[in-house]
Amino acid sequence: MALQSDYGRRTINEMVLLFQHGQINLQPGFQRMSVWSNMDRRRLVQSIVTEYPLPNIFLYCRSSRGKTIYDVIDGKQRLETILMFMGVGAFKNDRFEAKFDLDADGLRWWDWKAIRRYLPDLRHRFECYPLQTVEVSGELSEIVDLFVRINSTGKRLTSGEKRHARFYNSRFLKEAERLVRKHENYLIQQRILSPAQLDRMKGTELFCELLMSIHQGGLINKKTSLDRAVSNEAINGNTLARVIREFTSTVGLVQRMFPELRVTRFHNSAEFYTLFMLIWEMNLHKLVLTDRRSNRLAFELLKRLSTGVDDLREQFRHARPVKPQPPFSDYLLTVQGDTDSAATRQRRVNVIRGLLQALYEYKDGRRAFSQEQRRIIWNSDNTQKCVVCRRKLSWDDFTVDHMVAYIKGGRTRPDNAQLMCPSCNSRKGGR
Repeated sequence: MALQSDYGRRTINEMVLLFQHGQINLQPGFQRMSVWSNMDRRRLVQSIVTEYPLPNIFLYCRSSRGKTIYDVIDGKQRLETILMFMGVGAFKNDRFEAKFDLDADGLRWWDWKAIRRYLPDLRHRFECYPLQTVEVSGELSEIVDLFVRINSTGKRLTSGEKRHARFYNSRFLKEAERLVRKHENYLIQQRILSPAQLDRMKGTELFCELLMSIHQGGLINKKTSLDRAVSNEAINGNTLARVIREFTSTVGLVQRMFPELRVTRFHNSAEFYTLFMLIWEMNLHKLVLTDRRSNRLAFELLKRLSTGVDDLREQFRHARPVKPQPPFSDYLLTVQGDTDSAATRQRRVNVIRGLLQALYEYKDGRRAFSQEQRRIIWNSDNTQKCVVCRRKLSWDDFTVDHMVAYIKGGRTRPDNAQLMCPSCNSRKGGR
């Protein structure tokens, strides 16, 4: 069914009543988050008070349980601003003031409570202000396309917001958004993204990239891969669960290895992507990434790389004679021009890998002790007691523990083994 549009007008008072009766939905699935500043909101209220015309508000008209619901396609920021200024319903704690020139005293700050009490004529004019509306009905896919099209002016939709609008039912996208909420504080504290960027769904875009890169087994080209990633329903539940586990594990490693990432250049999202994917790759190849000494050295190298690249860039900016200074010059070339292509990202990874990988040892290829090793260890222990609780063990009730934990690079060899009862071994974990 083609889109059908019904042009009309509703007063602010009518829109408020519809909202109070649950008929205005400000946050349909395809909508973006609030992006207006306080200045934007005050200007809108001033425009209404001075009776300037406003752009149309687009509403998607649908029926739900016998009640007409209006999903806001365009005009969310304007309606929210009006509801905030008037302190309606859930917006009662978001009230704000605006400056008006209403009398001989010149500009003064006014809020809605003061207007209701002292300026009844202005209150009536405000509540009766006519909002031009366009009520649209049709297929949801066409509504979403309309949303993307009409939001090409004003505060333009970011690529992440457009993707959210088109694929808001995507399981992949929903998981990325959930992970952003989980790691929001980390992203802000390390200055990987600002709160404003998170509001504009830049975090979701970054995490979608990382999830898709893990699924694809390596670096991807940002410009050509994201839509395919978000709309890809061919990723089954088990595969997506595995990707999320690897993602979560890698985030934890990056946090542990580089606790002050914000003091390096790797806090910006493009270079954070590169570092994240290198750590994911190193973990996949079973390097021991939990050694504190190695991590301290790795962090120092990242700081030196950051400083060297920044110094070199300053020399170029001031047209000073510059000699090639690898790896600084090699890295600088990867952060100029097309920084998000798979080839450029690979060159960037290669530079960082050359600095960091030699600091870390590979885990033993075999984690479990063989039957032969178990017999050697059992027969070599004269007491055959648990080394922790000293309980006497039997052949049918003992475990062999890595003295230096496997996860920390301990080898699966008899000289790194000790007898332990199952319960003590379980409590010891990776210590």
